[in-house]
Amino acid sequence: MSANPILSGFHPDPSICRVGDDYYLVTSSFEWFPGVPIFHSRDLVHWRQLGHVLHSLDLDGLKPSAGIFAPTIRHHDGVFYMITTLMETAGNFMVTATSPEGPWSEPVWFPETRGFDPSLFFDDDGRCWMHGSRERENKEYDGDTEIWLRELDLESLKLVGDEHVIWTPHLRRAIWTEGPHIYKAGGWYYLLTSEGGTAEEHAVMVARSRSVTGPYEGNPRNPVLTHRHLGLGHPITSTGHPDLVETPSGEWWSVLLATRPYGGTTFTDMSTVRREHGYNLGRETFLTRVTWEDEWPVYAQVTPVFDGPSLPAHRWPAGPACDHFDRLDPVWQFLRTPRETFWTVGDGLTLDVRPPSLTEWGNPSLVARPQAHVNFAAHTELTFSPGSAEHAGLALIQNDAFHIRLSLGARGLELVSRAEGIDTLLARADAPGGRVWLAFEAWGQDYQARYALSPGEWQPLGQPVDGRILSSTVAGGFIGTMIALYATSEGRSSSNSARFSWFDYRAL
Repeated sequence: MSANPILSGFHPDPSICRVGDDYYLVTSSFEWFPGVPIFHSRDLVHWRQLGHVLHSLDLDGLKPSAGIFAPTIRHHDGVFYMITTLMETAGNFMVTATSPEGPWSEPVWFPETRGFDPSLFFDDDGRCWMHGSRERENKEYDGDTEIWLRELDLESLKLVGDEHVIWTPHLRRAIWTEGPHIYKAGGWYYLLTSEGGTAEEHAVMVARSRSVTGPYEGNPRNPVLTHRHLGLGHPITSTGHPDLVETPSGEWWSVLLATRPYGGTTFTDMSTVRREHGYNLGRETFLTRVTWEDEWPVYAQVTPVFDGPSLPAHRWPAGPACDHFDRLDPVWQFLRTPRETFWTVGDGLTLDVRPPSLTEWGNPSLVARPQAHVNFAAHTELTFSPGSAEHAGLALIQNDAFHIRLSLGARGLELVSRAEGIDTLLARADAPGGRVWLAFEAWGQDYQARYALSPGEWQPLGQPVDGRILSSTVAGGFIGTMIALYATSEGRSSSNSARFSWFDYRAL
């Protein structure tokens, strides 16, 4: 038996391709840098992160949940293609590489296109077709979208020929037909899309045509996958944004995003639902089987446990739970583009104390990794002699207006909850000596801050904090909770630094 999600924590909008016996997968990264994490598997269940695709990327000043949306990865004639959108600024672009580890090319931009979620389809005749989603020119409502298609010349990497609008939402007045991918099987061209938004109304639609340019007819069984009819009490919701892959033996599987709500939902009467759950882990990557009936794909329901692919199990060596920062592992990211090197590794992690803070749309001295489990513990050892207004420590980040900070500053240790842009000091403790051990321990939506002034002598700082402020249901946006090590001088100049000897993360 295999377990979902196959990538836990903030890994939304998955796209997959197969090269021989190897599978490669990318996900969205939004304002986090480097962009587009890339993963490798040989059995579709166990994955390792190779690194990131985008290392030259301007994310300066982007608002939360802007940036890199919904990448697509494809392989054709020895070349990997990754196409995506830089939302809020530059639009659609593509990079290429002959190895998934890179180096990847500089971006090729497509200024004549608009919209988001671009994808590529390589036909049997060698032609390539770009397609994507966009709001209609004369939209009747927000989210009134369509799917467009146009040929991409692989020599010049320019769009050529006529543009075709090949799909609009399947349901009347449905919103956000998006995430399109085209496949060819049995002489049919299949168009896979999602609509209904990326929350609980998410649903997967499929259409087919004998010609890549259409017309496409919808599957009479649409939606072929959704969990919206299962209600808020189901352990997996928001299923959608899939991509298909065929194994060498002819099995079909789909990666997709979904969420795992936790924290409880109370049904007060027949007409009222009080949502008490959160999506702190964000949108994660799941796997489900696809079979075929009457030349249409049939999706299995997405479940926590399932019969996996008929592929030899291939488990990668497990990394240590404790990171001593001999190098900066690919799991760590920065918040927006770093314009200077403010970190050093090799003997722990040292962060320069710089003016940018967590409460603005900047690039603070910070490295972060996703929260990957409902119940977890994160520990670190910090050596820091703070000046006035300086502080460093652990943070649980949703965005600049919603996060939780456990830090050492001039007034000692402080636990701060920030919601709707307002800081609330929850607890404080003296911490003489400039060396402390910090931790967050989460059991469901209860996040308990802990500290120690001597090794192993842990004690709580304040009461458990309600973690629902870390969920997109409260804070908005598309991001999952990130666990960060950070340092700031809150707008003042500084020559100080903070050293984190190690960081330990483990499921509970």
